[in-house]
Amino acid sequence: MLSRFFIDRPVFAWVIAIAMMLGGGLAIYNLPVSQYPPIAPPSISITAFYPGASAKTVEDSVVQIIEQKMTGLDKMLYMSATSDSSGSGAITLTFAPGTDPDLAWAKVQNKLQLALPVLPEVVQRQGITVSKSTRNYLMLVGLVSESDTIDQFDLSDYAISQIQPSLARVPGVGEVEAFGSQYAMRVWLDPDRLTKYNMTSTDVIAAIRLYNVEVSAGQFGGSPAVPGQRLNASIIVQSLLKTPEEFGAIPLRTNMDGSVVRVRDVARTELGTEFYDSRAKYNGRPAGVLAIRQEAGANALDTAAAVKAKMQDLSRYFPPGVKVVYPYDTTPFVRVAIDEVVKTLFEAIILVFLVMYLFLGNLRATLIPTIAVPVVLLGTFGVLALFGFSINMLTMFAMVLAIGLLVDDAIVVVENVERVMSEEGLPPKEATRKSMGEISGALIGIGLVLSAVFGPMMFFPGSTGVIYRQFSITVIAAMLLSVLVALILTPVLCASLLKPVAKGHEAAETGFRLFRPFFLLFDRGFNFLRRKYTGLVGHFIAVRIPYVLIFLLIVGGLFYLFQRMPTAYLPDEDQGIILAMVQLHEGSTLEQTDAVMTRIRHHFLEDQKEAVKSVLTIAGNSFAGRGQNQGMAFVMLKDWELRQRPDLKVKAVAGRAMGAFSQFRDALAFAFPPPAVIELGTAKGFDFELQDRGGLGHDKLMEARIQLLMQAARDPRLTSVRPNGMADVPQYKVDVDWEKAGTLGVSVSAVQSTIATAFGTAYINDFIQGGRVKRVYAQADAPYRMLPKDLDRLYVRNSQGGMVPVSALATGHWIYASPRLERYNAFPALNFQGEAAPGRSSGEAMKAMEEIVAKLPKGIGYDWTGVSYQERAAQAQTGLLYTFSILAIFLVLAALYESWTIPISILLALPLGVIGGVLGTSLRGLPNDVYFQIGLLTVLGLTTKNAILIVQFAKIRIEEEGVGLIEATLEGARLRLRPIVMTSLAFGFGVLPLAIASGAGAGAQQAIGTSVLGGMVTATFLAIFFIPLFFVIVVQLFGRKKRQPAGPPRPEAANPAEGD
Repeated sequence: MLSRFFIDRPVFAWVIAIAMMLGGGLAIYNLPVSQYPPIAPPSISITAFYPGASAKTVEDSVVQIIEQKMTGLDKMLYMSATSDSSGSGAITLTFAPGTDPDLAWAKVQNKLQLALPVLPEVVQRQGITVSKSTRNYLMLVGLVSESDTIDQFDLSDYAISQIQPSLARVPGVGEVEAFGSQYAMRVWLDPDRLTKYNMTSTDVIAAIRLYNVEVSAGQFGGSPAVPGQRLNASIIVQSLLKTPEEFGAIPLRTNMDGSVVRVRDVARTELGTEFYDSRAKYNGRPAGVLAIRQEAGANALDTAAAVKAKMQDLSRYFPPGVKVVYPYDTTPFVRVAIDEVVKTLFEAIILVFLVMYLFLGNLRATLIPTIAVPVVLLGTFGVLALFGFSINMLTMFAMVLAIGLLVDDAIVVVENVERVMSEEGLPPKEATRKSMGEISGALIGIGLVLSAVFGPMMFFPGSTGVIYRQFSITVIAAMLLSVLVALILTPVLCASLLKPVAKGHEAAETGFRLFRPFFLLFDRGFNFLRRKYTGLVGHFIAVRIPYVLIFLLIVGGLFYLFQRMPTAYLPDEDQGIILAMVQLHEGSTLEQTDAVMTRIRHHFLEDQKEAVKSVLTIAGNSFAGRGQNQGMAFVMLKDWELRQRPDLKVKAVAGRAMGAFSQFRDALAFAFPPPAVIELGTAKGFDFELQDRGGLGHDKLMEARIQLLMQAARDPRLTSVRPNGMADVPQYKVDVDWEKAGTLGVSVSAVQSTIATAFGTAYINDFIQGGRVKRVYAQADAPYRMLPKDLDRLYVRNSQGGMVPVSALATGHWIYASPRLERYNAFPALNFQGEAAPGRSSGEAMKAMEEIVAKLPKGIGYDWTGVSYQERAAQAQTGLLYTFSILAIFLVLAALYESWTIPISILLALPLGVIGGVLGTSLRGLPNDVYFQIGLLTVLGLTTKNAILIVQFAKIRIEEEGVGLIEATLEGARLRLRPIVMTSLAFGFGVLPLAIASGAGAGAQQAIGTSVLGGMVTATFLAIFFIPLFFVIVVQLFGRKKRQPAGPPRPEAANPAEGD
């Protein structure tokens, strides 16, 4: 037998333990740290740009063309697309977790090649980018200047030109997005002067393209050269222009009198920026901002550290007065949350030690299970390294739960050795040999059953499967290592550390002299309670029927409570971040949006300065899209130690902000914390897509949008329901009269390009600035593109060379159209985000949204995306998970006992543990989420473990010693009560720090701690009465024949412990 072998070879046992610890210690140094494992599905983004195009044009001529080619992609979950009036189109394809992002990227690139030839030429010239990154920002990097001489355009250009390329190459960075743009040469056209000189915008663009070129005209002395050639040099005829003055000097036309009309005569040239539609301010000062998205599967902490290290390196070359800031960073929470769980881990070890000391009453005996803790935990870290896992919230929670479970095995060994010494007066070594013979089977059984409980979790798909897998493998590794240590090291420690106990005396009598009276008193008290308990169990077995009815009532109550539990995906966390989103009325200008952002900034920095550290506001851009009436803010709160008061927590700060924003008359503003897993979406709550499934058209979809928002506002289950998009806005539609244009000899394309250049932007070509290639744009100057009447200033040239006013060929009228169109899974769609009302769960909020859609016109459908998609998938898996886990328990028990009936008595006890978890979670108002489900599975294992300890003992007494069923059951219950209560209390106090946690990551800790602690209480104090009853009923009911004993009963069977 394994234990006997090592009892005689203690050094060998210690060598194995030290090797396990060294392996684990080495692994800790190399394991990456993250908040969660890579839960977020990898996504591939395709971005195209069509200058001057409307949202509808981008959707029809770019987005839909690409969308139609994205078919047959393996493991694609969903596809979303947006097109906006700034000319940009984006398609995001989301793949199942575990998909290789590089392979997915390559497949998307191949499909895109099929669409490229069909796209407009200008889109092809601009280039289409395909990037692999997560959906949300890992962090924002900002440049701010302490000097007023450097404005936002200077900072943005520096960020994009000098910093963006370096950050894009940092390992783990998927994409670097700029809020702003780099310098561009702007040619501001004056339509009146163009008309005066009988010229059009097309003439200016053609001239700039002609003169702003790089022409290399060969070499002097190029090969083959004549013998004796002594000169070799390149000939440059023309190089790219660099300054506004050089562009202004470009000749457009030479008149008959020799005078020259130059660009500066009809336009103003300046070094401006590509886009003027965004303003970023950090704590009120202009800022250049870069947003970092991490690569799918990359480690967040490592990536953020690498980005900061790179910025530290680049900061040596910053212009004077410029410094780097991080207005949004998701990684401090990860670090603090992991630190909190590590602190909980040590608290759990101390509490478990104190519980064991109380019960064992002997420091030597208490040290034995305590020594098992570091051996098993460090060994488990080694297993994590083998599986390629990280140190994250889930693996650390598994460690905390494992502490309570792993000391159980050692406690069972120590308690049984002490009982044998006390009852039979054997020396420690002999007592250990005898004890291990009695309980080795139970130890292996408990290890296998707990592994069986968590085993099925490993095989579930999707993001929830990733969560389950990390947790289950960690617990199983800890459990199996714990059994190994209990069979190898613990017997060695028992044989060498424990002092002999005289027959009939208690182990506590050998304890520390000062505490000895207390421990003896505790033992007497416990023995008294044990006698009462044995009597009660006897009563349960004798009376039966009322207690079976009570059990059925408990099961009925459990089903009732479980059905009423609200559902969610993951608990909300205080991550020290608040996001704000602003929408002004349609047609509002950037200036008006900036004024609202100033009020929002003032609210956070002045009214809530106790909680808020910094605010970055961006006008002209938001999560809903780009537009002058859009804005967003990133609010970083102070460190968690400085925000201990409840009114400084993220929910309270966001709540007060919402109260203040509701007073805004000119804007709709929302403040919300991010979701628990940042990569899964922008906001906590739900992520919903309203779809036009019946081809009803954009207008009907917008009508459905209004109906949905009105009904959502009235629903008590919902709050902060907002469209994550833009409403239709007034647009001026120009109708060109084709026949009139033909009559006057004007091409329709000339009319269209003239209007597009004046009121949109015409990309001409590139120029050199600061040693880098940048773009040249032409556009009418601001005073000439303010109102519809400014169209009258524009002229086009006809085939005879005459100038024809655009107003003679075109008329205009106002219409309503969308500045941003969305699609989801190839259907026109509108994205909505929202939250559950206080006291409600995201599951209830999702149900409310589904009920609202059911009342909308036929042809309007819906779909879930982001975090809600994962929540739905998780709910679908829950029933299967429990079923497989219970089935696994049954099969392992059947194999262990070589019986199909005895496992039934153990399975009947499972609801008695689950009811506690459900009650505890319900009383605290927590939902049925992924952590609750993990907690319940742990409770199933714990309840089974308690049942095994009693049933195993009774079964040995019946089969090997010929004791009667009821007598053996009562004796099993009496003898195993102490290890059951001790291990359960050790486990309970082990998870207590989780249940009462506060600070960073408290949401997850409370969710898992509450369900496990509640389940532990009922699994111990209810199940210990019912397990003997079920065992007796099942054995009697199925009429299992007792085997005849092989010999006379062993004398210790009739030797009860003294004091009982």
